[in-house]
Parts: sequence; structure tokens; C-alpha cells
Amino acid sequence: MQIFQPTILRFDSIDSTNLEAMRQARAGAPEGLCVVAREQLYGRGRLDRSWQSPKDAGLYFSIVLRPRLALNSWPLITLMTALAGADALLKSCGLRADIKWPNDICFDDRKLGGILAETLETNAGAAAIVGIGINLNADGLSPTLRDRATTVEALTGRKPDGELLLEKLVRALGERYELLQSLDGCEHTIREWCANSSYAMGRQVRISLDQETFEGTTRGLESDGALRVETSAGKIRIVRAGDVTALRAFSRE
Repeated sequence: MQIFQPTILRFDSIDSTNLEAMRQARAGAPEGLCVVAREQLYGRGRLDRSWQSPKDAGLYFSIVLRPRLALNSWPLITLMTALAGADALLKSCGLRADIKWPNDICFDDRKLGGILAETLETNAGAAAIVGIGINLNADGLSPTLRDRATTVEALTGRKPDGELLLEKLVRALGERYELLQSLDGCEHTIREWCANSSYAMGRQVRISLDQETFEGTTRGLESDGALRVETSAGKIRIVRAGDVTALRAFSRE
């Protein structure tokens, strides 16, 4: 049985599904309340970057969670959501997506979806708002993004069933979230993430931090989901915030 029973609020157009989920959480919304929109006017990604969200071109989704986890384990919610997104894409579209630390769903190093997790305090206690955007239709992707992003339609050659993807995503989120909060769930989530990400081990990457950029080879995750990167000098650096760029393309062969 899932921890929460999802309730879906649907909007034709909205500023941001994450912002609406925050408003609902502050008003006392229970865990499992989902916000879905056909269009976002001010879609946001990590680091306050904009997320292009034209009408009916993608899945724009956010959910209210009230985790029963130690605060140092809350970053694993993003990893759990990425796994759920990959599960949903496989079950609804037959796509085996890759996961890039910390919050991207990719296919052949091109971005297919992104995740934005935010926290806030409410009268009912701390809440996590988790948003996920998945590019669905090819005509909704700006030509300026096509060298580094892709869509479900472009990968499958057919128009995706957004409602089926939503159904599979909500179910996968419930299952992954329940597992995360179970005994040894944090360790299991990290193992699953590493097994489903080409970025987990042995990937040559460039890490861009606020004041620094360095290169190295990925060496798995810390217990809180931070990325371990080994430099050319043999030093392991722990990355808890930053951008990751692959230095070599991923081969599926």
C-alpha cells in the first residue's frame, strides 16, 4: 500500500506547478497532492533557471511531500524522483533513460527532463515540493535547445500519451517514496540510483561550482546523495551542489 493517496489538481495555465504546490502546502494540503498544468508561464529549474513550458509540449508536474526522514537524507528525494521518472518513461514509452546528477533525466547525454525539489515550513510541519518536467512533443522544443535536449516524441517517433506517463509517474513516485522511507531505504535508493545512472561510477566529468571548476572521474555517492569525484591527483572531492558536464559521450553499446 502506498504511503499517500494522490489527489491531482489540474490547470490549463499556471505560473509554476511548484509555486502552486507551495501555496497548497502552506494552506495545509496533505501529502500526495499533485499539481499538473498544460502550460507554465514561469516554469523554473534548479538555480532559478527558467524551464520552457509551452502549452501541451511537456508534462509539468509537482507534488507535496511531508517526509519522515532525517533532514540530512532529504537530498535523496531528488534521486528518488529521478528513479521514478525513469521508471515511468520505461513503462509508458519504452524508453530506458539515463540519470545525471543531481536532477536531470537524459537520453544519450541530451536532457529529456528535469527535477526541482524545494523545502518549506508550514503549520503542518516541514514539506518538500518536488517538481518534474518531461519534454513530450518535438514541436515544443526550441531549435536552440535541440543540440542538448530531446523529447519523448523525437526518441520514439510517435506522439506520447501524456496521461499514461502521468499515471505511471504518480504510481512510481508512490512506490519509490515508500521504499525510501522504509528500513534501509536510503541505502537502497542510492544503490538503485547508481545502478541506473551512467554518471555514478567511472564517468569523466567537469564540475562547475560557484567559484571553481575542476575535472575528475565519478566514484559513486555519499550516504546523503552527494557525488564523489576523484581528481587527477587521486583526491576524492565531495560535491553537494554544482553542475556536472560529461567530458566523453556515453555509449549504449
